[in-house]
Amino acid sequence: MKKSLLIITIALLSFRGLAQELPFVKEPVFQAGEVLKYKLRYGFITAAEGTLKVMDSDLKFDGKPTFRLSVDAATSGTFDIFYKIRDHYDSYIDKVNLKPYFYQENIREGSYRREDKARFSQGEQKVVATKGTFKTPNSQTFDLVSTYYFARSLDISKMNIGDEVKVNYFLGDEINQLEIQFVGRETVKTKLGKIKCLKFSPSIKPGRIFKKDSKLYLWITDDGNRVPVKAQVEILVGAVTMEIKSADGLKYPLAIVK
Repeated sequence: MKKSLLIITIALLSFRGLAQELPFVKEPVFQAGEVLKYKLRYGFITAAEGTLKVMDSDLKFDGKPTFRLSVDAATSGTFDIFYKIRDHYDSYIDKVNLKPYFYQENIREGSYRREDKARFSQGEQKVVATKGTFKTPNSQTFDLVSTYYFARSLDISKMNIGDEVKVNYFLGDEINQLEIQFVGRETVKTKLGKIKCLKFSPSIKPGRIFKKDSKLYLWITDDGNRVPVKAQVEILVGAVTMEIKSADGLKYPLAIVK
């Protein structure tokens, strides 16, 4: 299963699954018009850039209005010369419960090409995708993109240091699982200013990219937006860091330290 480093990182920002449904805040922490831009650095070199957008959609599923979540990822600089990546992802989610109805991806990585689609039937606990029909463990299963937005809207008000949160997501031809642990609070220096953040450590599997003892750390804004501003992980050779470049159309003010 081939994925760019940027998309792997975004996937790792997601949380992993429980048997029961996870609680989330009364309304989404994001709104139509939100645009987040990130850069992915390998050492001191910018390897890729990504743009995440929230849009109102004209499409309805099961008679329900939806948001369209859109992600574009592309290599840049030297990386673009040697291995060009142009990936695009769309997810259509329910405006109330934030569960996905439909997901599609268009992958362009070097000479590799793939287009996949998936239709989620939460009540029937199944996903009908390009590669077949898959049974889901519960009625709250997400795709790669919607996981990211749902995780931001999770109710973490009662979390203590050391607590873990989990969410299921479907990717390619399997249900993926990831755990994330709450580490604490830190102030992080970003292009947007110094921001009060919540720090998490998602679990990662060693393999082709990650070392056996690799640690992934994620910082999200400690405010109503819950926007990831930084992620950092060691890989087999060096380290990869994701940093926010800009954030427009946010629903709430950022927790910037004056």
